[in-house]
Amino acid sequence: MTRVRRGYIARRRRTKIRLFASTFIGAHSRLTRTATQQKMRALVSSHRDRGRQKRDFRRLWITRINAAARESTVFYSYSKCIHNLYKKQLLLNRKILAQIAISNKNCLYMISNKISK
Repeated sequence: MTRVRRGYIARRRRTKIRLFASTFIGAHSRLTRTATQQKMRALVSSHRDRGRQKRDFRRLWITRINAAARESTVFYSYSKCIHNLYKKQLLLNRKILAQIAISNKNCLYMISNKISK
């Protein structure tokens, strides 16, 4: 019986896994089975943390806006500030408001005067 030469498909699959896991530490980057497990775990974590990142940034922006609103003494809370923004139909999202609160407090003060009238 003649010798059968194997194809390249399995080798190509393992190479893709090794390239993905090349920055992992120890056996997680060298052994195919553990590299496959760690790849699955990394993809699950990245999928889960994309949603968590959105939540964390939204919390950060809300905290910054609340601190600036309480500091400026025009509003007493974040919720009143956002409520007045919606009432006046000013379309500023929380990310932009947080950036304004950090970089340019005079601009935030002008916005708060505009929506409180």
